[in-house]
Amino acid sequence: MEYKFDVIVVGAGHAGCEAAAAAAKLGARTCLITMDMNKIAQMSCNPAIGGIAKGQIVREIDALGGHTGEVTDATAIQFRMLNRSKGPAMWSPRAQCDRAKFIWTWREILENTQGLSIWQDSVEELLTEELPNAACRVAKRGVPSCQTRRAELTDAACRVDRRSVRGVRTQLGVTFLAPCVIITAGTFLNGLMHIGRTKIPGGRCAELPSLHLSESIAACGITVGRMKTGTPVRIDGRSVDFSLMQRQDGETDFHKFSYMGEPRQLPQLPCWITYTNEAVHERLRAALPDSPLYNGQIQSIGPRYCPSIETKLVTFAERTEHQLFLEPEGSSTRELYLNGFSSSLPIDAQIEALKLIPAFRNLQIYRPGYAIEYDYFDPTQLRHSLESKIVDGLFMAGQVNGTTGYEEAAGQGLVAGINAARKLGGQEPFVMHRDQSYIGVLIDDLVTKGVDEPYRMFTSRAEYRILLRQDDADARLTERSYEMGLASRERYDHWLRKKQTISEIEDFCSNFSVKAALINPGLKALGSEQLQRGCKLIDLVMRPQLNLTNLATLIPTLSDKLNSIKDRREEIIEAAEVRIKYSGYIRREKEIAEKIQRLENIRIKGRFQYEDIKSLSTEARQKLTKIDPETMAQASRIPGVSPSDINVLLVMMNR
Repeated sequence: MEYKFDVIVVGAGHAGCEAAAAAAKLGARTCLITMDMNKIAQMSCNPAIGGIAKGQIVREIDALGGHTGEVTDATAIQFRMLNRSKGPAMWSPRAQCDRAKFIWTWREILENTQGLSIWQDSVEELLTEELPNAACRVAKRGVPSCQTRRAELTDAACRVDRRSVRGVRTQLGVTFLAPCVIITAGTFLNGLMHIGRTKIPGGRCAELPSLHLSESIAACGITVGRMKTGTPVRIDGRSVDFSLMQRQDGETDFHKFSYMGEPRQLPQLPCWITYTNEAVHERLRAALPDSPLYNGQIQSIGPRYCPSIETKLVTFAERTEHQLFLEPEGSSTRELYLNGFSSSLPIDAQIEALKLIPAFRNLQIYRPGYAIEYDYFDPTQLRHSLESKIVDGLFMAGQVNGTTGYEEAAGQGLVAGINAARKLGGQEPFVMHRDQSYIGVLIDDLVTKGVDEPYRMFTSRAEYRILLRQDDADARLTERSYEMGLASRERYDHWLRKKQTISEIEDFCSNFSVKAALINPGLKALGSEQLQRGCKLIDLVMRPQLNLTNLATLIPTLSDKLNSIKDRREEIIEAAEVRIKYSGYIRREKEIAEKIQRLENIRIKGRFQYEDIKSLSTEARQKLTKIDPETMAQASRIPGVSPSDINVLLVMMNR
């Protein structure tokens, strides 16, 4: 048995799986340590991947060479593209998955990843050692703000103590050594579950928490906080009257998550919609004195955008009903997930309230909903690489950074795994900017702004939404991933063929001339204004009523061009059409991003003693000192740092 590795990943949730696979594929000897190998990539809450902005993250993971997208496609039992009524910048894929098959598909991938070992155990201690005192970078660079004080300082005063990772020690007493450790422990760090006034230690229902690890990390000087999340009741489908619910079927078109692989293979199942009522609300309100959220039992902050049913009753007291989605847990199980009914109320209150919904009058459940509190670490103590600023070689990803959601966790895990491997090779960290990916927005928000509640990604958090569409993640990221060795040659070649075909379609539309007399009858039938004179085909594609597919029925040459596409025809046509229709908006947003990029190129880390710059506001001095931003652009995004504060820094740098 080998106990020495290059990278150790603690926890095999969505972050840990992506981190371990990425590090191993980049050549690092990697060990993934998990409490239960039968719960790898377990979907602790709803077995669904994607959603608003989250779907874009999964597409980005896939474009980079991660696995969440392909696992989702292989286990999807319902797929939908959300926000179809809006522009393509808002389209977001979402899939309901078979929970059990999701686990085993991921496990098969990990067990067949070269250079990756798996160990079943619980990590209890992070092992670190002191580094020799390193010279303070401000003094070393000789920036005037530090030089003015140099005479007053001894060498010791201008030096900092740092620690570095040695490895971990487990509950079984095994010591694993590695220069890089990635913590992806999810909700297991001192996890405490709440059902009414009952409290049970655990990281998930019927699973033990991770004790002591959080304390050993905090002992290194890393700030620890507490957060809360929750999950709903699980229902036996045999007790549900589906005739009293509204059926919601999925979509069966070409869309999926991965740019590679086969279409969805599993049987596609419906979801169901029902509503609470006043009688339900009355029973739930009567139980509020026993709710851990309102009797003082839970002190930590829960997710604002995924509230419990009791929080909905208090926050939206005027509402007489709330929508609920009954969603399948798998293709061969009767277990159903009640989306919209997260709760930590007593068991009898949950069951009695649900039985007041007509479709649930004969309700039987597998287990009640519950809330869970857990430890997280202040993400502002991380670099954009997700490496700790305090402990060299320590990386963190997922809910331990204060986020919520499988997709946000997986995106962070992929970045942490990449950067752990690159650190071993002495390479520059892999960092994505806000105009390059939603993952870049996510990480920048975490390390720059921190969190005061579980962070969830939305399209509104990204200022470059038109550039960060779900259809173009491969255009943004695959070439870059291939260059650093993560994306495979097959994926890279696949993208190059797609890129070439899209370019050919755009060139064809830009150069092909359409005669008014020949096309006007067809335009009228499609509800589009007729031409007064001939034009280029691209001008017609830009019209809202028209697209490449319906224009192909009017223009045989275009039809032949589109029919010549052999691989992923619909996907390529859609991507080309989006680029044509929104070319003006895309161009404008790129110009804005390039202007902001100038601030991204001004590196300021270690160049200022912010406490000494009296022309900065007091809040700016405090925030800049705490975050120690890498670039001027990051400094500008710190809450409390005003444009005038940025101007002060620019003037000091003669910029």
